[in-house]
Amino acid sequence: MSHPEATLDQRLAKALSHPLRMQLLTLLNQRVASPVELASELGARLGNVSYHVRILLDLGCIELVSTTPRRGALEHHYRALQRPILGAEDWAEIPLSVRREIADGLLTQIAKDIGVAGKRGGFDRSDVHLTRTPLVLDEEGWEEVGERMQDVLDRALEIQAESAERVIQRHAQGDPAADTFAANLVMLLFEQPPPQRKRRPG
Repeated sequence: MSHPEATLDQRLAKALSHPLRMQLLTLLNQRVASPVELASELGARLGNVSYHVRILLDLGCIELVSTTPRRGALEHHYRALQRPILGAEDWAEIPLSVRREIADGLLTQIAKDIGVAGKRGGFDRSDVHLTRTPLVLDEEGWEEVGERMQDVLDRALEIQAESAERVIQRHAQGDPAADTFAANLVMLLFEQPPPQRKRRPG
């Protein structure tokens, strides 16, 4: 008999194996939304978005929270039940082919996010963090760096919740200008293959 958590991890891996589902799950972690709203924001076809929303629903990654009458039909609104994040142990249990699909989808989305941020002033703040740090590690060092990155991620999610709570309190105190804003935390730790040597002409 499979463990419930293992089954859930497999479902999340399937959800993240398609780049559009990854985007949809990310957005539904930020707010409640309908396929119509999601399609408009992503510039994607409504039929395609609705199809992948149904898959996320079947996988138990999102849930229906409300319906709104719209022009003689019902518009369904969903919210996320799972974050689009797989831990190191979950990652190790996923087949290599699926890991590559997830990595490809994530890297594609990261490249898009960076491109949009670069064009629209997302790196204009004086306190952005932007580094590239090549490292030389043994297996123990690799594991330790990965653990520290997980610590940062866990704390960042806690800080996000604390930020929302502060804004709520400031609104209650009569500060209507208090608000959150969108940020993007990207962390990458990967093995860098050595450069290929060019063959000398024989």
